[in-house]
Amino acid sequence: MSTVQVQVDRNSRTPLHVQLAQQLEAAIQGGELPVGSRLSNEVDLAEAYGLSRPTVRQAIARLVDQGLLVRKRGVGTQVVGNSGQVRRSLELTSLYDDLAAAHRKPETEILRFGISPATAEVATALQCELGDRVLRLERLRRADGEPLALMRNWLPPELLETDPNTLAERGLYQLLRAEGVRLKVAHQTISAIPATLEQARLLSEEPGSPLLATTRITYDDHGQPVEYGAHLYRASRYSFEHTLVHR
Repeated sequence: MSTVQVQVDRNSRTPLHVQLAQQLEAAIQGGELPVGSRLSNEVDLAEAYGLSRPTVRQAIARLVDQGLLVRKRGVGTQVVGNSGQVRRSLELTSLYDDLAAAHRKPETEILRFGISPATAEVATALQCELGDRVLRLERLRRADGEPLALMRNWLPPELLETDPNTLAERGLYQLLRAEGVRLKVAHQTISAIPATLEQARLLSEEPGSPLLATTRITYDDHGQPVEYGAHLYRASRYSFEHTLVHR
């Protein structure tokens, strides 16, 4: 059983359970609590840190929600490490490339591949006519074998010549660049929705669990829309990070 050195400031405005969670997270990220190690039980941790059991329970729950710890019946609370959650900066990159760069193993299951008529939403995004032919892709992306995201994309069909097998092995942006498409800028929105029964099934979540929902319109260097994407990510395993600058 693992216990790390923790110091809490009882005069701080930061709640004690948050202070404890932050220090345990730092220990996990720094390797002091290695992946696979088990935490001492709540009673022992509360005694070791001079905190109440509810405070320790709240801190543990916070780290479980972040994907850093997991509770297993008969085993206890175990560290799954910073590999449990994907943190992604807000840059014009694909999830496939980001996972590969982070030494995670991306895997893709093709759920749908083919030509469909453009809906009003897709036609607006791609600046085409309602009912025009568009290439529709639906994929389930896994990282190290664990479901991470449901991805739907629509593209002008003349931009990309590919097949399901190729798409399963490579990222969409990688394939577009190989076709000579120069991705320049994208407009993206981020929101949250509860998982439907089907989404929960595919992503190994409980129905109603929060999912990060993004929509993105990507433009080439001529200002033409080349891709519209609507993706759903497991909030327990995925987050966006960005820097805010004062102007």
